[in-house]
Amino acid sequence: MNELHVPSERKAMLTERFGKSAENMKNVPGCLEFLFLDNEKEDGKQVVFTKWESKNDYENWLESDAFKRAHQQKGSRDKPAAPSNELQAYTVAHSSRSENES
Repeated sequence: MNELHVPSERKAMLTERFGKSAENMKNVPGCLEFLFLDNEKEDGKQVVFTKWESKNDYENWLESDAFKRAHQQKGSRDKPAAPSNELQAYTVAHSSRSENES
């Protein structure tokens, strides 16, 4: 999960940008789920949640050209949409998901 700290004037732009990313993530090998979440209590926070088949799949995506293109600054004067963030990584300890689910 990547918690983005977003100024209110950039929230709509970031929401739109990640809407496009959601479609692209369907084609990334090993990506099981992609969610872009608005924090209900704190207006300046949004979360990118991805779930992966394996840590290796996630690391391959981080090294991919698609990831680099999606995260490059458009120009040296452009401010980042989210000036700061906090990246969290978790492994599944328990799940209610049955083994028959895909």
